[in-house]
Formats: sequence, C-alpha cells, structure tokens
Amino acid sequence: MLAVVLLAVLATLAFVLSGPGETGQAAPQVPASQAETPSAEPGESGAPADGGGAVEGMPKADPVSIDVPKIEAKSSLVPLGLNADNTVEVPPVTQPMQAGWYENGPTPGEVGPSVILGHVDGNKQKGIFFRLKELAPGDKVSIARKDGTTAEFAVTKVERVAKDKFPTDAVYGDTTEPELRLITCGGVFDKASRNYLDNIIVFARLIAR
Repeated sequence: MLAVVLLAVLATLAFVLSGPGETGQAAPQVPASQAETPSAEPGESGAPADGGGAVEGMPKADPVSIDVPKIEAKSSLVPLGLNADNTVEVPPVTQPMQAGWYENGPTPGEVGPSVILGHVDGNKQKGIFFRLKELAPGDKVSIARKDGTTAEFAVTKVERVAKDKFPTDAVYGDTTEPELRLITCGGVFDKASRNYLDNIIVFARLIAR
C-alpha cells in the first residue's frame, strides 16, 4: 500500500490534464513530509450527502465505464499509469470524451480513494468532464465494474484548487471507506503555458453496491 501511495504522491504533484494540444509537466521533487505514508485530512472527504452510514468495501475489480447523470457524462474507462517522467498518463487529447482511471490506486468500490481523470476540453471540442464543476453534494456517480457489479457514489463536495496547491493527501491519502475522486482542469487557461491554472476535484463516497 505504501508503494501505491508514494506513486500517487508523485502522480499528483505531476498531474496536468491537457487542454487543446497540451502535454504533461515533469514532476517536482516530493517534499520529505509527503514522502511518508499520507492520510486524508480530517473532514476532507465530508460526511455522506444522504446522511447514511458506511457501506462495506467491494472486492477489487477493474472499472469499465462511468455515468454521471446530472452532467450527461458517460464514457468507457481506460487504465492510466505513470509516464517515464513521472507524469500521470491521461486519455488522448484527440479523444476528449474518453475518461480514464488511475490503475495504481484502489479500484472504484474498494476501500480507499479511487481516481478518475477526464479532459475539460481538447482537440477544439468539449471534454467528458466539461461540466464537472456543476456537480454538487448529493449528485450520483455510477461506476460499472468488470465483475458485473456497479459501484454507486454520492458527491460530498466539489473543489477548485490551483495546480500548485493540489491537495495531495486529501485526494490520494488512505481512507477508511470506499471513496471516489473525479479530476479535470478548470479556471483560467494560460495561453503562454497552454495549461489551465486550476483543477476541479469532485469528492464522493460509496453509498450502494
């Protein structure tokens, strides 16, 4: 688990979801305080939006698709790892409607934070997570899994954060329940660097299996 978390820390610090024609950036050195096993900050995940109790984690099973009804976002899911330069792989910018899941972390439904990435736009088209910022606590996210089951999540909060202040521990740190993070770009598009300056992060927790 420690190895997975360390990879996740590197991935998070490197993470840049591309806009039109963009590429990822090299990962900076991991601060010593983040090289230890991180844990989610108290209250980061939030209480369940529906007020329900904890749901038992599901067995490991690769996700195959995502459905977010409120924003009409449906996509198959491709596995994403790390590039040779320690940047996170992202779905091809030429296919902005394709979402992917970070395969070095828990699969959706397992105990821990699973992470799904998608473009806000690309190739001069809207991306799968173009409307991600519209989500609010209580909105539902469904993840179909390879074992035939479906993991149902409810959003607990939505954040817009500067990329240089990405909340690594809150996104990738250990959790005691099955949780989900959806991540895309947002904020101002910097033409000089050809990057969005912020990330939109949706936090959710498992409510049904």
